[in-house]
Amino acid sequence: MPLTMVTVGEEKTIVDYRGKEEVKKHLTNLGFLKGETVQVLGSNQSGLILLVKGVRIALNKGLATKIVVA
Repeated sequence: MPLTMVTVGEEKTIVDYRGKEEVKKHLTNLGFLKGETVQVLGSNQSGLILLVKGVRIALNKGLATKIVVA
């Protein structure tokens, strides 16, 4: 499922990315690696606040939909 479908407070594991190679590279540079745990800390109309590797990161929903979690 896309990361945007995860409810606030829930933890999921990153399993894949969608999109062009440059998008995938950008996500891996931010720390969104396959097998890594990601937690949704907050959500609003424009994006998500996430916790990855102990770091809070804000992503817009367009980019968050590219991350597939399980």
